[in-house]
Amino acid sequence: MKIIQLNEQTRRDILTSLLKRDPNNYSGYEAAVQEIVEEVKNRRDEAVLEYTKKFDHVELTKEELRVTEEEIWEALKLVDPDLLSVMKRSMKNIQEYHEKQKQYSWFDSRPDGTMLGQKVTPLASVGVYVPGGKAAYPSSVLMNIIPARVAGVERIVMVTPPGKDKKVNPVTLAAAHLAGATETYKAGGAQAVAALAFGTESIPRVHKITGPGNIFVALAKKAVYGHVSIDSIAGPSEILVLADDSANPRYVAADLLSQAEHDELASAILVTTSSELAKKVSEEIDAFLPQLSRREILEKSLENYGRILVAGSMEEAIDTANQIASEHLEIVTRNPFEVMTKIQNAGAIFLGEYSSEPLGDYFAGPNHVLPTNGTAKFFSPLSVDDYVKKSSIIYYSREALEPIHKDIEAFAEAERLTAHANSIRVRFEG
Repeated sequence: MKIIQLNEQTRRDILTSLLKRDPNNYSGYEAAVQEIVEEVKNRRDEAVLEYTKKFDHVELTKEELRVTEEEIWEALKLVDPDLLSVMKRSMKNIQEYHEKQKQYSWFDSRPDGTMLGQKVTPLASVGVYVPGGKAAYPSSVLMNIIPARVAGVERIVMVTPPGKDKKVNPVTLAAAHLAGATETYKAGGAQAVAALAFGTESIPRVHKITGPGNIFVALAKKAVYGHVSIDSIAGPSEILVLADDSANPRYVAADLLSQAEHDELASAILVTTSSELAKKVSEEIDAFLPQLSRREILEKSLENYGRILVAGSMEEAIDTANQIASEHLEIVTRNPFEVMTKIQNAGAIFLGEYSSEPLGDYFAGPNHVLPTNGTAKFFSPLSVDDYVKKSSIIYYSREALEPIHKDIEAFAEAERLTAHANSIRVRFEG
């Protein structure tokens, strides 16, 4: 793994390199995605089935699009009971964490005859996209569905590509059932996103779409935004470890590799104040690689987007971490809590040598759907807030409005909106 002395130029180079992974830079795919979206919008089920045959090589009928109760129970029988038990324990932690995020309507009534407030209402329906094929990501199923259920969403629709056997991966389906999905459809890619956004004969329209996916899914979410809400346009996974000479190099190397194995665009960066640690971590990574199943992906990821940056001071290291604004940030220093207070930009922050990133992926409870590509500077992790909407409540009696009505009229007339002013004025004629 490349070891680089951190300075202003190398920091700029790293940021430029990471930005190349942004889904918004893949404009060459946008025309193809837009065509799929338009076809599904206009031809509905017919287009979904055609694209499923073309991209997933599975020929379904309209009647086979929706997963049946029989298929759900069959999936539950196929999944290892020990894995089901693990998922249930994970669900408990995720639910308890997200319950603490729940907001409630509030009203503030005053003696002067005014009442102001905020009404919090869950979305009526959401669609959760889950990648399919040979891989299964039950953790992503739980992380997207459980906050929606905690928020009070009535319809939680999951879409995921079918396998060659015309069925949904049993682990994915079991996770959706346990988490509380109300419907599941066998559709993936941009066509599934378009179906959720506009509705088809078989797949009802939803109000928001969440969940990870490939570049086609990300661009489809971007294309339908405005017709529906979306969580984000997620980019490849990333981790930044911030460490000093007290860190265990073997632990750090293992944590960097845990994210690099996602795909060839994944980013794994160590920022450290210790040249000795940098050298040892690089050696540990070389030793781990032959033991790991996704070695080819790991090597390409580390070659393209893996770096060890040696900083002159902890202040410089922290400043670099804030500029990169990583999806996952591990702080492995003598006093990680002190360093954490100086971190402004990160999706999820892991403190200490026993809080490794996979703990957050699977079990701790906080959501693992996180901002990527530096968007942690202004975006937050997926939460219950993503599944509710808020309405302002305003009430004024005549007695409360009277002493301020001329102020409102003056404001409206200053903007030359005379009908606005008149709307207030007519209430005090004569």
